[in-house]
Amino acid sequence: MDCKLVGPETLCFCTHRYKQHKTDFEVIPKDRPICVPCRVSHCQCKSYHYVPLNGTQPIRCRCKHFADQHSAAPGFACNLCSKCSGFHSSFTCGCGQPTYTHETVVETKQERSALGKPVGQDVPYAAMGGLTGFSSLAEGYMRLDDSGIGAPSVEFLESPVTNMDHPFLKAFQGPSSSAHVSSQLPGSSIDAMQVSHVRNSKQDDMAYFEKRYQERLKKEKPAKQEGRSPLPSKNP
Repeated sequence: MDCKLVGPETLCFCTHRYKQHKTDFEVIPKDRPICVPCRVSHCQCKSYHYVPLNGTQPIRCRCKHFADQHSAAPGFACNLCSKCSGFHSSFTCGCGQPTYTHETVVETKQERSALGKPVGQDVPYAAMGGLTGFSSLAEGYMRLDDSGIGAPSVEFLESPVTNMDHPFLKAFQGPSSSAHVSSQLPGSSIDAMQVSHVRNSKQDDMAYFEKRYQERLKKEKPAKQEGRSPLPSKNP
């Protein structure tokens, strides 16, 4: 699974973007892995190396220093301490594996096609990387194409809607015997109330909000009656 598809604006370990690296070749190198060196002046980066972010912050090495506090030269030694033998982070990726088990792979269009992975159309833009569409911006565990986790199975898509599914699915499912049975199960009244909040296409806006308002009044009425205390008796 491709956990991350690199695009033009994706940062490298050297803190420069992918589009600032050498991505265009007149002749594709035969050596593997393909090196994509940084073109920024005085940068020591020899090849693009992706490093994930923790939100908007760089991740930490086992030496407790951030990734951008390490050298971009091969080996990625720490600039602030001498005990660090190289950047090594146990930050967990969305796939469930730590960062140090991942590697940055540069593939050609022919190589990806041979592996059955999606490829984009030829475009006159440099440094497009692995972006083939909007779905490429998502993490690997959320992409449903062959580069990600893959499409759900037919059994999963055709499985019947159960009482544990989202009320939206239960509201728009076709009439079935399971719908009548679920109304007798414990907690079905809560589910029915949630389903009734889904707007029907045949109702206009005023009728929809009026229905919601009446449902809220019915829920608040018992609470108000319980909160009333009897008047104190005047008889001694």
